[in-house]
Amino acid sequence: MVPIVSPTVRRRLQSVPALYLGAVLLVLLLPMWVIGSALFDVVRGRFRLPTTRLLAFALLWSWLEVAGVSAAFVLWLGRRTHDEAVHYRLQRWWAARLMDALRVTTGVRIEAADAAALSPGPAIMLCRHASLADSLVSAWVVTSGARMNPRYVLKRELLFDPCLDIVGNRLPNHFLDREATDSTVELDALRTLSAGLQADQIAIIFPEGTRAAPKKRDRAMQKIREKDPARADRLAALQHLLPPRPAGSAALLDGCPQADVVVAWHVGFDGLDTFGGILRHLARTPAPVQFQARRVPRAEVPSGDEFTRWLDDQWVQADRAVHLLLHPEGTA
Repeated sequence: MVPIVSPTVRRRLQSVPALYLGAVLLVLLLPMWVIGSALFDVVRGRFRLPTTRLLAFALLWSWLEVAGVSAAFVLWLGRRTHDEAVHYRLQRWWAARLMDALRVTTGVRIEAADAAALSPGPAIMLCRHASLADSLVSAWVVTSGARMNPRYVLKRELLFDPCLDIVGNRLPNHFLDREATDSTVELDALRTLSAGLQADQIAIIFPEGTRAAPKKRDRAMQKIREKDPARADRLAALQHLLPPRPAGSAALLDGCPQADVVVAWHVGFDGLDTFGGILRHLARTPAPVQFQARRVPRAEVPSGDEFTRWLDDQWVQADRAVHLLLHPEGTA
């Protein structure tokens, strides 16, 4: 009888060897890709060498991933897979070193102006979603800046990342199935995720559901206008954020009735939602990434149908704040 292999095991049997192989190849082929990518950039007039910088980050990322997966394996050997404290320390180390790698290779640096708004817990953080780096930025701000332990709501596609897959599943996170036909199961999982949040814990969700882009915003607004014209009018002023999806945020709040809400946004990673966008961004000296957050006491957060209206208002305010950060000349 052929043994049944779970989808998780099958996924890791593919992703983990691919990670180790990729990390080794990036080292062995380093002279080739450095020279080749630099020539490619120069020929295209990109003298800041964005392709070379991106590959250099990929090299550091791959070996930090190898370190994280190897540490997780050692913890498994030591029968410590349920030790949340040590896995949170591993997560904090991993996020901090990745931010170091990003700064060294690309010049990107973060100004976490309002990290204090994230603590103490329990809290639910509603984050803007603008780029492929948003999870990393929030993880660094939360774990290193605010010294909090996060519980993430992430899309299931991120399980292709071995560190997120292995360590992320040992910590209280939920990898959301966005294609699920029964949303009740997913929402119940979010209520369970936020239940019992402690003073050093914060649950994090990206209410937009996907990275913001003009075409996505137009499609989302059109769908809302067909179903709820009044809500479309409330959100018509959005220029940078996507309309928020309230169900997941409401479920997290249901699970932890005493949690405050933190609305968070950032600028500096706009346009990093595709490979081409990343290269265009790295082709010029990047401006500092500015992270800001505002804490709302739970007593000021309504429930039921009023929550959607409240969330829409918060999102319009965050969109306005993003616009002012992107266009400071307009603040006068």
